[in-house]
Amino acid sequence: MRLQVPPDGDPAPFNDKLSRRRRNALLAALLSCLLGLLMIHRSADPRPAMPPLPQAAAQAAGSPSAQASATARRTSPAIVVPDAKPVRLSIPAIGVNAPFTGLDLGPDGVLNAPPPSDTNLVGWYQGGTVPGNKGPAIVLGHVDTKTAPAVFWGLSTLTQGNTVDIDRDDKVTATFTVDSVEVFAKDAFPDDRVYGKTKDAQLRMITCGGAYDRQRSDYTANVVVFAHLTGLRET
Repeated sequence: MRLQVPPDGDPAPFNDKLSRRRRNALLAALLSCLLGLLMIHRSADPRPAMPPLPQAAAQAAGSPSAQASATARRTSPAIVVPDAKPVRLSIPAIGVNAPFTGLDLGPDGVLNAPPPSDTNLVGWYQGGTVPGNKGPAIVLGHVDTKTAPAVFWGLSTLTQGNTVDIDRDDKVTATFTVDSVEVFAKDAFPDDRVYGKTKDAQLRMITCGGAYDRQRSDYTANVVVFAHLTGLRET
């Protein structure tokens, strides 16, 4: 094959152009290879986008001034029905309408999570307080699965004043009002504050948050919603 020589008789510009074409072709092949590797890596542990961060108003609700104003909040007296169980959770602000499953402690003393196979299922710690009874009722839900957002994907966007309804199997619906939404690193989780005894009926809703650590296949933090009982009605 003959190379076309430029009019001035110098083949260097053409060779430079050919060299650039080769470099571009090599670069395109390299980028294609890297993209393939990235897709393979993601397919091994696919995740939807990061869950939304708590809003500034929700973080402010945990401030001392907000906590002081909470002392004047409207509350409803707790009821005592030890054998009642929650059956459905409704959070209109984030479109949650989900059934409950009972949760127990594992052999290591850690509270088990709901089954990850159902994206619209919440869990209640059945060794603790019944929602609406005196004390902190503990409710857990997944923020996502490996392929899709789950029931508590939007939990961190709740703000002070949002309401939560829990239907019980004794035909009573307990309504809770959100006090604050806070994020805690998993290695600095405030057990006493979340699980400790309370003088009235309260609710703790917990899910994962923070960054996703692929090496540990887990999130680095927990989102906790603190709420108190503001109403009881027969259904």
